[in-house]
Amino acid sequence: MNILTFISLVLLGHVCLGEYVRLTWNVTYVDTFRDGIVHRRAKGVNGQVPVPPVYINQGDTLLLTVHNELDVPTSIHSHGLRHDGATYMDGAAMVTQCGIPPGESFTYEIYGAQAGSYWLHGHRKDDVADGLRAPFIILDKYSPYEYDEDVLIYLEDWYPTEVPKKMAEILAPNSVGPPAPTFATGLVNGYSGNDSRPIQFVPGKRYRIRVISMSSTMYWRFTTPGHKLEIIEADGVTSEPCLVDGFTLAPAQRYSAIVTAHESGDFNFIYNCTMYADFIPRIPGLNPRIYTGLIEYQRDAPIKQMEVVGDDQLVWADDLSMHALHGEPALPMERQVVLETRAFVSTERINYRKLGTLPYTEPLVPSLFTAMSMGEQAMDPRVYGPQAQAYVVPLNQSVEILLKNPQGQPHSQHQHGGWFQIIERGPVDRSELEEPPAQANFSLANVPFIPVRRYSGIPMSRDTVDVPPFSYVKLRFRGDNPGVHLHHCHLNPTHSGAGLSITFVVAPDVLQKTLRIPQALYEMCARQGIKTEGNAVGNWGLDMTGLPPVPVELPNSSPRVPLPTDAPPSPINPPQPIN
Repeated sequence: MNILTFISLVLLGHVCLGEYVRLTWNVTYVDTFRDGIVHRRAKGVNGQVPVPPVYINQGDTLLLTVHNELDVPTSIHSHGLRHDGATYMDGAAMVTQCGIPPGESFTYEIYGAQAGSYWLHGHRKDDVADGLRAPFIILDKYSPYEYDEDVLIYLEDWYPTEVPKKMAEILAPNSVGPPAPTFATGLVNGYSGNDSRPIQFVPGKRYRIRVISMSSTMYWRFTTPGHKLEIIEADGVTSEPCLVDGFTLAPAQRYSAIVTAHESGDFNFIYNCTMYADFIPRIPGLNPRIYTGLIEYQRDAPIKQMEVVGDDQLVWADDLSMHALHGEPALPMERQVVLETRAFVSTERINYRKLGTLPYTEPLVPSLFTAMSMGEQAMDPRVYGPQAQAYVVPLNQSVEILLKNPQGQPHSQHQHGGWFQIIERGPVDRSELEEPPAQANFSLANVPFIPVRRYSGIPMSRDTVDVPPFSYVKLRFRGDNPGVHLHHCHLNPTHSGAGLSITFVVAPDVLQKTLRIPQALYEMCARQGIKTEGNAVGNWGLDMTGLPPVPVELPNSSPRVPLPTDAPPSPINPPQPIN
C-alpha cells in the first residue's frame, strides 16, 4: 500500500469517525526571560511562551481560531500536512492566504489524516524565531509499532535580539557580508537547556520518543548513550525500523524512535541534546552547546558512567539508508527542476539569497488567488510574477528537484503540501563553489570528501531535507495535491527572509474546477486592500505594472572558488536495518 492510498483510507475514516477539537490562540507579545540571560519581548499564545504542545487523534479535525493581537499581520502554518482539497488552510501568508491583520481572527480547519510528529508555527518573517511555534502531534489510530508510552522532546534556539532588529542589520544597505555572529541558547521542552524534566522509564517498557526541531537556524544532535534508538518515523512518514545511536536534526525536522528500557532499573542514564552550527565560530560553551537530560529509572539510582565515544564512531540516522514503510518505488523523472542556493549583494548594497534566478519576494496578490482567477493563463508561470519564482506542475507529473548548495552554509529545505523522496546525494562541481564566510568553521582547504550515494529499495520520504555545504541532493515528488506550495529554506528568517524560496503551482486547472476558497479569506484580504484576482500585481494577462523593483546583482558579489583536490574523506557509518 503506498502513502497516498494509506492517506485516502485514513481520510475516509476521518469523515466517518473523526471528532472536532477546538482551540483558541490569542497571539500577543509576551515579556520573557527564556534563556536566563536577557529579558526580551517574544510572540506568545494566550500570554504564554513556550506555546503548549497540541495533540489530536488521527482522523480528528483541529479547529484552531487565531486572534491576532500583534501590531503586524501573522498566519499559522501546520508544518508537514498536505491539506488535500484545502490548500487554503496551509497558512503561508501571501501564498495561500493574506495574513491575519492586527485585531482580526481566522479559524483554521486542520484535518488530522496523517498521524505523526508535526508543529504549528507563524509564517510571517520573524514569527518562528520570536517564539510563535508549538509541537503538533497527531496520535496514531492504528500504529504498526507497539510501544507503551509516548514521550515528546522539542528543541528550540533562542536569540537575545528580536528578529526585526537582526534582519535590519542583515538587509541594511552597505552591510556587505554577514553580520557579526550571535550565539543562541538552546531550549529543551521550552526551558533553558539543562532545566528540562527527567524522562521516567520503567524497566522493560518501550517508549516512543518524538524529537522535534523547532529551531530557526541552529542544528541539533540527539543521543541516548546506553540505549539504542529504533527510528520509526521521520517528518510524519512512518519508516521501516532503523537502529541508530543518534540523529541530527536540521531546523524543522522531526524523528520518532522507540527506546526499550533496560530490564534492570539499577542505574539512571543521560540523554544528550547538542546544539551547533558550522556557519559561526566554534567556541567552547557557545558553539556547540551541549545540554543533558535524565532518563530516570529510580530517583535515587546512580547515573551510569558511559564510555566517551567520538561522533565518528557512532551510527547516525541517514535518509538514504532509511525506507518508507508505506512508500512506493522511486518515482520516474518526468521533469527536472534545477535549484541552486546563492547569496549576492544588490547594486543597492543589500544582501539577498536566491534559489532560482531571483530572490523570492511576496506577490501583491496571494499566488493561490492568482491560480484560481487567471483561467487558462494560470498554467503560465509568468502570471505569478518573476519574484515568486513559480514552477507550474501539471496534475500527477513526477518532478525531480536537483538542489545544489555550492555555499559554505547548510540549508534545511522544506516543501509545503506533501513529501518528496530522497533519491541521491553528492558533491557539487568544483567550478561552482563559493568561499565560506570568514566566520565559518572551515574553508575550502578542509572541506570533507562527499561521496555520491543513491537510495536503495523503497526510498525514504520526508518534507524537510538537510543540504550540507558544497553538496547536492536529488528529490522527487508527484504533483498529486493540487495547490500552491512554497519550497523554501527553513533557516528563518536569515535565509528564507532574504529570498531563498520558490513556488510550485500544482494543477491550477484542476484547482479552478474543484476548490472553493472560504469567503472569510476573501474578506480578510479585502479589509487590507489586497486584491484577490488577477496576476501577481492584480492586473490581467502579463501586465506587471506596479511590480516591486527587481534586485540587480552587483557584479562579482558571489564569487566561485574551486575545491582542493586533496580534501580528506570522511567516514560514514550507515544505520543498520532491523530484520
